[in-house]
Amino acid sequence: MDTESLRIAVVLFEGFELLDVFGPVQLLQAVPDITVVFAGPTGEPVASSQGVEVVPTISYGQIGPTDALLVPGGKGTRQLVGDESFLSWLRGLGAQAPWVASVCTGSAVLAAAGLLEGYAATSNKRAFAWASSFGESVIWKPKARWVQDRNRWTSSGVAAGMDMTVALIEYLSSEAVAIDAASFAEYEPHRDCEWDPFARLYGLVPSSVDDAECGE
Repeated sequence: MDTESLRIAVVLFEGFELLDVFGPVQLLQAVPDITVVFAGPTGEPVASSQGVEVVPTISYGQIGPTDALLVPGGKGTRQLVGDESFLSWLRGLGAQAPWVASVCTGSAVLAAAGLLEGYAATSNKRAFAWASSFGESVIWKPKARWVQDRNRWTSSGVAAGMDMTVALIEYLSSEAVAIDAASFAEYEPHRDCEWDPFARLYGLVPSSVDDAECGE
């Protein structure tokens, strides 16, 4: 798939997780013809869970049409899942985006906004019980590094977002481009979406479970 003029919008909010954003962005910005914009509630700096502030490129109201939407996780998601104004905005934006992705507990926000109804998805395994409580017909996968279901991409916790992003780049462009992006960052990704030792670590699956359905 041609990545010409592909525009990816990252949704920032108070208490987002730094690596959920900048791990994927490091990889995406190594790909020619992909533009990443950062959308914040306003034009003011947005504080991450770690206290680092990021100045958004645009405000939520300025985001406009976008090819792909990326929603990170972080402590701030606990408030967002109950923010009807934000969820309504995200619902409308996500319904128009050709691709919607999340990292970590960002999938809980997508589910709360109704953007994962009828889709398979995963989330941070330590927070899986909480995240998977949202959505009425989401097919939550307790064992998966990431899950692709049609145009929805969701990943497990934090660093898993980078593995998902490598797979997403391959899907949007090619394997060679994805590997080049990972190599530029000197990052060795897990290429198998079924690799998920953390599901067992947090007791989400029996030790005998070895399989997962995490992609098309």
